[in-house]
Amino acid sequence: MAKKTKRSQVQEIIKCGKDPNYFFKDIFEKDDERKYFLTEVCNDEWNIQQDAGRTIKEAESVLIPKFPQYEKEIKMYYSNHRRMIKGTFASSIKVLDKLKKQNYECYVLSNWSAETFVGMTDDYPFLQLFDGLLISGEDKLMKPDAAIYELAISRFNLIAQETIFIDDKLENIEAAKNLNLKTIHLVDPNKIELEIDKYLV
Repeated sequence: MAKKTKRSQVQEIIKCGKDPNYFFKDIFEKDDERKYFLTEVCNDEWNIQQDAGRTIKEAESVLIPKFPQYEKEIKMYYSNHRRMIKGTFASSIKVLDKLKKQNYECYVLSNWSAETFVGMTDDYPFLQLFDGLLISGEDKLMKPDAAIYELAISRFNLIAQETIFIDDKLENIEAAKNLNLKTIHLVDPNKIELEIDKYLV
């Protein structure tokens, strides 16, 4: 590939350590209650709907009538979203910088709530290094739905066969393969540079 047309759709190589337990361990005195809250109340299934475009106000209105005893904690979930992020992997930021210096185009395709993503590029300046960001909550599409990959290819003018898609979830990797993207199933973020180097020539 020519230097100026190198394309690398780098998805979530800058993996944020987002974990609600990180915040709620200081809210609930008992571990059992915290685990119950995060598995039965503000659980992954509920959170995913916000990544798909549902507003936080709508999300809270669904849960509070079902669990009125946890109204305060439910409202804490998104108002303290940044405090659930434990940091990023330095090795991934290093790789991003390396790719940009080699004139690769790098993009983000992330399942993330539109509302909680507001301000992220200011709080995490490395996100400004990417050539484009496609956030699921903004477009109301989510991985592994083929439509969001197709949107990314179209919006960023990518050539699927020349694009590397990186993700830690196998179902997202399989969806990308179905659209002829090259893929890296990133199990260990510390090995990101080694995995990407296999593709670079």
